[in-house]
Amino acid sequence: MTLARPQPAISVVICVYTEDRWDDILAAVASVRDQSWPAEETLLVVDHNPALLRRLREHYEGAADVAEGQEEVRVLANAGPRGLSAGRNTGIAASTGEVIAFLDDDAVAERDWLRHFAAGYADPRVLAVGGRTEPVWASRRRPAWFPEEFDWVVGCTYRGLPPGRVRVRNVLGGNASFRREAFDAVGGFASGIGRDGDKRPLGCEETELCIRLTRARPDAVLLIDDRAVIHHKVPAARERFGYFRSRAYAEGLSKALVARSVGAQAGLATERRYTTLVLPAGVARGVRDALLGRAGGAGRAGAIVAGLAAAAGGYLIGTARARRAGGARFTIAAVPGPSASGAEAAQAAVPGPPGAAPAATAGPPATEPGSPTTAAGPPAARPDRPAGPADGPAQTAREGAA
Repeated sequence: MTLARPQPAISVVICVYTEDRWDDILAAVASVRDQSWPAEETLLVVDHNPALLRRLREHYEGAADVAEGQEEVRVLANAGPRGLSAGRNTGIAASTGEVIAFLDDDAVAERDWLRHFAAGYADPRVLAVGGRTEPVWASRRRPAWFPEEFDWVVGCTYRGLPPGRVRVRNVLGGNASFRREAFDAVGGFASGIGRDGDKRPLGCEETELCIRLTRARPDAVLLIDDRAVIHHKVPAARERFGYFRSRAYAEGLSKALVARSVGAQAGLATERRYTTLVLPAGVARGVRDALLGRAGGAGRAGAIVAGLAAAAGGYLIGTARARRAGGARFTIAAVPGPSASGAEAAQAAVPGPPGAAPAATAGPPATEPGSPTTAAGPPAARPDRPAGPADGPAQTAREGAA
């Protein structure tokens, strides 16, 4: 007997690229299979790694011990260019759920993760729901110098976000979900912004998508619910100051691409508040702790200043490069429906002019650059306290909290 799935049906996409994370991948899939709100399916999208693709297919598609009512695990090859964005777009195109959720391959979700996502979609205006990402440090504890205000550097929720279910500008791709109609309206994730395996740790593909979505759909509501929790591994290499600095620099490069495409007012609105409120409060706490003789206080204050300087430097260099290149250009996928073949998920390169919907996408006209979302938040949200992006620096309501 096949058990009925709850509604909305949620497909979970996990993008993978290396056999070095084999145990992590299996743990991520197991956490999805253990959800109190069963997933419709789990899709593992392999980024141009034939050996990993074969191994995963043998492990999951040949398994005979799948429990009754447990969701299917499908293993797919990335149908687009190398990189996280194209992998996600491949998963979107192949998925069947009304909602598509994304989980990092080195993270595990708590049991009610999908249940809290599903609850957010009770309001039809909600087109995206993200969650809270907690770091799991390889050294078993946070480095004393590492400021919580910069946890976005390691893909986690940072100090400054308010608690509860709140309205945001954008969600974090490693712990996020979107209603399918969001991709029908504006296409998929843009390639040329985000990560590509082990290359420079760029980001902001979620930021660009979410800004594009709210400009095309001014009534759209995007939420973060801090009860939708995942635990994300932070390897030893990312606990070092060198990675901290390079990731902050890369964030600046990515923000320059986004700002050049959608306009600085929209692309940097929350970052301005983050840098003028959240970070100064963090420096003050660090200095206070140093004066009180608490471990790491001076290091945290210095890391905040260094991280901000690196991000600002990346932004200036990225802006100069974009101007020399004649503007930001990247690829936006026109994501086909769930019945389409993998070949139809091929991407069409388009320029990134402010507000433009991707080719072959029947989205409504875009608003002017930087225009805010006009819909009021759903009852559980607090639109008067907008949170910032989860994939990079942003200001939110707790910037002054000690």
